[in-house]
Amino acid sequence: MTETETNAYDVVVLGAGPVGENVADRTRAAGLTTAVVESELVGGECSYWACMPSKALLRPVIARADARRVPGLRQSVQGPLDAAAVLAHRDYYTSNWKDDGQVGWLDSIGADLYRGHGRLTGSRTVTVTGPDGGERVLTARHAVAVCTGSRAALPGLPGLDAVKPWTSREATSSKTVPGRLIVIGGGVVATEMATVWQALGSKVTLLVRGKGLLPRMEPFAGELIAEALTEAGADVRTGTSVEAVTRENGTVVAVTGTGERIEADEILFATGRAPRTDDIGLESIGLDPGSWLPVDDSLRVSGHDWLYAVGDVNHRALLTHQGKYQARIAGAAIAARATGENLVSEPWGAHAATADHAAVPQVVFTDPEAAAVGLSLAEAEQAGHRVKAVDVDLSTVSGAGLYADGYQGRARMVVDLEEEILRGVTLVGPGVGELIHSATIAVAGQVPLSRLWHAVPSYPTISEVWLRLLEAYRDA
Repeated sequence: MTETETNAYDVVVLGAGPVGENVADRTRAAGLTTAVVESELVGGECSYWACMPSKALLRPVIARADARRVPGLRQSVQGPLDAAAVLAHRDYYTSNWKDDGQVGWLDSIGADLYRGHGRLTGSRTVTVTGPDGGERVLTARHAVAVCTGSRAALPGLPGLDAVKPWTSREATSSKTVPGRLIVIGGGVVATEMATVWQALGSKVTLLVRGKGLLPRMEPFAGELIAEALTEAGADVRTGTSVEAVTRENGTVVAVTGTGERIEADEILFATGRAPRTDDIGLESIGLDPGSWLPVDDSLRVSGHDWLYAVGDVNHRALLTHQGKYQARIAGAAIAARATGENLVSEPWGAHAATADHAAVPQVVFTDPEAAAVGLSLAEAEQAGHRVKAVDVDLSTVSGAGLYADGYQGRARMVVDLEEEILRGVTLVGPGVGELIHSATIAVAGQVPLSRLWHAVPSYPTISEVWLRLLEAYRDA
């Protein structure tokens, strides 16, 4: 290899996480030569520091909680979790932070992998600096897809670097259970990691600047999860800001806005995400380093007919499954443009990521679980829809009572009164994560309520909540 070796491809993908992998899969399936550039592990954030390790950690926690609600089982599961076994389970699902299997998959679809740091160095050009310092120049005949994802955003507190705080990466990969853990934030990472480490034996203090948890969901979701975390032993404090953090003799000290000092062994900042675009050469094509990259519904960056931004970097929906959906749309659009095919770009068309606006699903794997798709009541009203919220207590559904003694949960559907379709659905309660796809189909498919009436839920399952929701709407 020479330091200035140049290779030409139809498509160059920056980032080999799930999003980049799916772009490559679609362009290769269309017969386009594709190079993929990765500076860390093939498989990306989701596989090693986010979705997979966090859910591997959470599964034993939720399974134990469910078992404790079932007669004949609860007495058998009163002891502590085997923390070492839970962490080993997590390590298994991260492949011990080795990417051999994912590299093999890239090879199987015929994509070429370049290890190293990739930077745009002009139109349709990416320069890769390899681990040995050598450089390769990759040119793209049709498209460059930026799929570099996002990273944890830390606040600008003085001296924070010296404290060595946890971000989501450390929280999902820690080899030990801290005796005391402060969690800063009220979103998905904060609530899930508070759930995990409290169950594994940490004394968790959750500090939330805002009024409640999960602010992007219906208010009752955060309320139910806050109640459950408190019952589990966590100290949940809303309306609390952190003004300073220090580490003294190994102990972390967080100072709140009221001057209170809270001590812990570790502190996790789950305070948002920032795009990984600060060092990928955006300045070479007239874009601002470190910025989110706005795109149209085919995921193409405005003003650059060859540049696509897919997944977290476009700030449309920072979720792995939504990024993979965008990747499928982007890959199809790249292939269509490369072959001169007409784009099907109207809403819900083959080359339009319409679901990003209308039907984004999400599950928060806390105890209880929270799941939502589409718009909340407030979001629907702000968007100008004439809507009505229909609520049902999930404990009134026979399947819920069979699932767990003392089942507590709530369901809401947001009905568009003019079109009589669903704009959004939110479910909170044990096991609801597996129900959200039915809601996603109803919202994405814009299924009329008159037709949903004929979608008969099996008895006795928690899915019977659909019948209860429709009855409540009809009886209102």
